[in-house]
Amino acid sequence: MSKFKIEDTFNRLGETGEKAFIAYIMAGDGGLSDLGRRIRELESAGVSIVELGIPFSDPVADGPAIQAAGRRALAEGVTLEAVLLELARIKSEISIPVVIMSYANPVLRLGAEKFAGLAHEAGVAGVILPDVPFEQEYEFAAPLAKYDIANIRFVTLTSSSERIREVTETAEGFVYAVTVNGTTGVRDDFDESLYDHLSHISEVSNAPVCAGFGISTRDQAARVGAACDGVIVGSRIVNLLHEGKADEISGIIPQKNVLKKVTSKIFD
Repeated sequence: MSKFKIEDTFNRLGETGEKAFIAYIMAGDGGLSDLGRRIRELESAGVSIVELGIPFSDPVADGPAIQAAGRRALAEGVTLEAVLLELARIKSEISIPVVIMSYANPVLRLGAEKFAGLAHEAGVAGVILPDVPFEQEYEFAAPLAKYDIANIRFVTLTSSSERIREVTETAEGFVYAVTVNGTTGVRDDFDESLYDHLSHISEVSNAPVCAGFGISTRDQAARVGAACDGVIVGSRIVNLLHEGKADEISGIIPQKNVLKKVTSKIFD
């Protein structure tokens, strides 16, 4: 599994007019031995790609729900290496791309070269490192490139047009478009300017654009997804899994006809 698996996913969705639904979960929340079952549950619910968070003591981009999940996982003794070894063990059971979301510190502690090799053995399709700036990504991206693992970049609401073009020109896998100024977590609504912002990123990006942070309902996912190539939902899914309500996840995922109606409403 590699970044080309991500590309294949977006190509397949594009053929049917669907948008990607990316589900974030915290690795080891509920025990690492439960990871395979949780990923299969997400796949059955209709999730396109799994973003697998690595527990870390100082998660600067994470809101309360994901921080709590990380603390639960850390209490279970979960480490980056342990997650990758478990993924390698269960990868034959998974048929959708898995993207790792970590921070620089755990990767540096393991070693960027070793991390890339273990990620390859685990079938990881892409890596997201939110605290690594574009100008400093080479130390992490170069080892990943040896295995065709996508280094997924961020664009924020405050990114200038020049910065957006710079970041997206050579983007891999997909571009992570942050929908709010702040950390992850459920939001009631988004500013109307977000949709133009996402459309602009999509126009200049050489990779699919997926929006994340704050999306928690089917309506929000449909509205935001209509302006780009997909959405990322984290806190709501983390909470549902923790509460034993995995069967409710499918209710967040927009149906293709819903997305088409919303697209018409926003842009016609």
